[in-house]
Amino acid sequence: MSAAPGKLAVCLLTSEVAPLSKTGGLAEVTGALAKSLHAGGHDVRLFTPFYSSIDRAALAARPVPALEQLPLALGAHRYLISVLEAQLPGAGGAPVYLIDCPALYSRATLYTSDPDEHLRFIALTRAVFASCAGLNWSPQIFHCNDWHTAFAPLFLRTEYGQEALFARSRTVLTIHNIGYQGIFPAADIADLGLPPGDSRLLHQHDLAAGRINALRHGILYAGALTTVSPTHAREICTAQYGMGLDDSLRSREDALSGILNGVDYDEWDPRRDPCLPLHYDPDHLAGKAALKRRFLARMGLTTAPEVPLAGVVSRLAAQKGIELMFEALPKVLAKRPLALAALGSGEAKYEQFFAGLMRSFPGRVVFESGYDEELSHWIEAAGDLFLMPSRYEPSGLNQMYSLCYGTVPVVRRTGGLADSVEPYDPQSGRGTGVVFNDFDPPALEWALNTALDLYAQPAHWTRLMRNGMSRDFSWQRATGEYVGVYRRLTAA
Repeated sequence: MSAAPGKLAVCLLTSEVAPLSKTGGLAEVTGALAKSLHAGGHDVRLFTPFYSSIDRAALAARPVPALEQLPLALGAHRYLISVLEAQLPGAGGAPVYLIDCPALYSRATLYTSDPDEHLRFIALTRAVFASCAGLNWSPQIFHCNDWHTAFAPLFLRTEYGQEALFARSRTVLTIHNIGYQGIFPAADIADLGLPPGDSRLLHQHDLAAGRINALRHGILYAGALTTVSPTHAREICTAQYGMGLDDSLRSREDALSGILNGVDYDEWDPRRDPCLPLHYDPDHLAGKAALKRRFLARMGLTTAPEVPLAGVVSRLAAQKGIELMFEALPKVLAKRPLALAALGSGEAKYEQFFAGLMRSFPGRVVFESGYDEELSHWIEAAGDLFLMPSRYEPSGLNQMYSLCYGTVPVVRRTGGLADSVEPYDPQSGRGTGVVFNDFDPPALEWALNTALDLYAQPAHWTRLMRNGMSRDFSWQRATGEYVGVYRRLTAA
């Protein structure tokens, strides 16, 4: 089976995909990319685990008769897998194939610290090749995402590429978060199931040090490498941001490109957001003000509607720069009128900080631990400014959502934040946000005060809002860049 003339056959491998399974941006990106490729007429099929948390009845997944109870051996480990087919929920949903193996994917969380974590995703990767063979489907591109499927290029080189079905297949690896690399003990080398003699293709320095790094092998063997913003593509080739993989990335620098993520405007658009009772656009901003009043009442915030409201929606981890807020936020809250709504979960010290801030500034700060999709939309729509002081940010999505919703982003100049937010210049009236450089509390304090000073000047603030709302971060742009990468590989 092959794609229609001029169209591509693309196999997307991912450990999570929205709206079925999600811990962060990876899920949103893979879901949106699959949807956009499918809308463009490409034969895209997405493969992902059938986690126990996925609502099976609602999804109406159908067993694939040729892919039931397939044996899978990984070293001394034996599994039976079945594959079910469905469509991603939403208009024009792309085909999704769910790898069903309760022994591996029936866990309390998507990711674990269990000793078989590497096996869970090696199994996913090998199951994808087995599924394509069972479907007699020959993808032109295997598009892998993060460490979980990063062994696919090596498997294609050592084993599957010898099969006629995959002889012309090429691989792309997208690095969404280089901080997670899938490292496991070298003693478990047999779990990879490599043919005899092919262990020489593993990174020998890592092996000697007693480890195997999944992401490194994707970097070494994928036909093309992408990450999720142009600035981050440059950053990860340096020791500061490469997380120990910068040497391997520099060796493949010619194969590496940065493609800024897009926004799924079916889900994130203040003109028709299904999570909101009121809607607005750049020429009719009264709806945003009305949403803010409702939000303040809903969350128990007692500040006047005229007081600026800052939002935070984040995984609470060191990457996100939360520690910069420890000093900067209490200072600004003590001196200036400001309210804050924060949503997120993660490290205990960060959750405790926001909980303590709520106690210190009752009626002005609210914190919800966890993740709530509807609430995240409300924070974006009701907020006046949005805080993202990240230590590093491969792409970031919330700053793009914020721009779309007229909520001015306050960000650090790194990765996708640098590529998507332009510093506002009061002289020219150009720019979409407030951007600071140094990773320290005084820099964030300066940025917050700068934003509040601009908020106090309605003409500037309205200009800022409308500038952001005019930006186009559609997935059509990003998808076109991915298709360009695919075509260059298949033409080589």
